[in-house]
Amino acid sequence: HHRTAYSKMPSPNIIAANLVARTKSTKVAILGNAIGYRADPLRVAEEIAMLDNISGGRIISGFIRGIGAEYHSRSVNPADSRGRFQEAHDLIVKAWTHEGGPFNWEGEYFNYQMVNIWPRPFQRPMPEIWAPSTGSGETVEWSAARGYTFAQVFNPMESSAAIFDEFREHSRRYGYTDANRRLAWNPLVYVADTDAQAEDEMWPHMDMYFNELFRNPIHRLFPVNYMTESSFDRVMAARGDLATKKRTFRQLIEERVAFVGSVDTVVGMLEEAHDRLGFEHLVAVIHMGGLTEQKTKANIRRLATEVWPRIRNRTSA
Repeated sequence: HHRTAYSKMPSPNIIAANLVARTKSTKVAILGNAIGYRADPLRVAEEIAMLDNISGGRIISGFIRGIGAEYHSRSVNPADSRGRFQEAHDLIVKAWTHEGGPFNWEGEYFNYQMVNIWPRPFQRPMPEIWAPSTGSGETVEWSAARGYTFAQVFNPMESSAAIFDEFREHSRRYGYTDANRRLAWNPLVYVADTDAQAEDEMWPHMDMYFNELFRNPIHRLFPVNYMTESSFDRVMAARGDLATKKRTFRQLIEERVAFVGSVDTVVGMLEEAHDRLGFEHLVAVIHMGGLTEQKTKANIRRLATEVWPRIRNRTSA
């Protein structure tokens, strides 16, 4: 995101390049590049293709629309957001996969002569694409129709359950029978020795993030014509308070936006969430606010050695 206090990562591809250089086998998921207001989507296509080659095919490429304020700060009309996003996506995918030599692109928002990126992605035909979303109906269907993995970020569990069911329904309609394998959930997860210790250590940083950095007026998040009226009503019903009003620690835990506690507590909550939601991919947020490096590393170790082994082999119905 750009020009926001809560996500100081204007180019996730730079962070991905650092991760690629420091790892040998793990996937590196970029969730994602905000391509709707980018002036040059082909630059994104080239960067992801290069990262995929450097990593030996370990890149997952997420595409997002971004929030309304980012369009204003780029002098791009938010009402054009969805059209620009979809055209940028189509252009990037064609640049990655087209085998017929250079091609011209004459679209509503982007125009190029002689599109011919070098190198092509290492993965053929292209890297796996994910679609993180606030849950607008248009994005849910768009993702399902293309067989992409659909991700919910910081959305209360019951709202996510309804949206995931809608994704499954669309997937079946478009001929995909593996919808659960293409569902991802993205909550905060923090583990300490006891529930009380975890709350004491994590709440100040949750409070900073959710109640100070993350909150935005609605007109900044979703300006007029950024999404359809029906999608706006649905998103606001699902997470309007999360974006605009302060939340307590207990509210964030009860809504399963955050999983904070001892190993047994967190495992139990994650198992409950998995039973309810049926997602295949848990993409845990392991740091926020001013959490120290020491506590972040301790959280990673506990998750890797004590939490994941107990839940990684769970299957969805």
